[in-house]
Amino acid sequence: MTALAFDSLIFDLDGTLWDTTPACAVAWNNVLARNSVEFRKITAEDVRAVTGKPHEACIRETFVGLPEDQLIRLIDETATEDNAMIEKMGGELYPGVSTGLAALAQKYPLFIVSNCQSGYIEGFLNQHQLGPCFRDFECWGNTGRPKGENLKAVIDRNWLSAPLMIGDAEGDERAARECSVPFAFVTYGFGAATKPDMVFESFESLVHGLG
Repeated sequence: MTALAFDSLIFDLDGTLWDTTPACAVAWNNVLARNSVEFRKITAEDVRAVTGKPHEACIRETFVGLPEDQLIRLIDETATEDNAMIEKMGGELYPGVSTGLAALAQKYPLFIVSNCQSGYIEGFLNQHQLGPCFRDFECWGNTGRPKGENLKAVIDRNWLSAPLMIGDAEGDERAARECSVPFAFVTYGFGAATKPDMVFESFESLVHGLG
């Protein structure tokens, strides 16, 4: 495939554009302490192990063994605490993302589809002043729907005829296949891919390959 085959680029967020796992680990520990929930200390590696899944799934898979009422409280409060802590501590962009997105936006309409909670994408755009680069976005927190359905919604409402999905995990690849769009895999993120159409080892190489 070549860049000429695409009319737009749709990005996953965590593991593809930035890493907020240290801030989220602090947020989850804050919620545990505030609610006097006894559990081991959460690390960035714990968050990284579930990143890319809907927020509720992340919490349920991390805090196995806690009673349902505590899980519900953690699901609700960590979503808000994540956004607050990321605003305070920041999220780390991968090398080349800021300048690379600006360059790509000169050639393609850019979009984001993520399994994050509501307000998370807005935090990313505001913190790094990347709002002007993107035309639209959607997430699990807004719709309660899986990534494949949110990807299709973005494609449909923006009348995209030849988009490329870019992500770092099997869930991104699966969503792309469900929507019959090609998938570009970035190897520096958190996950894996089965049979991507394109592979990039850095964001700089992605920009070079698609630009």
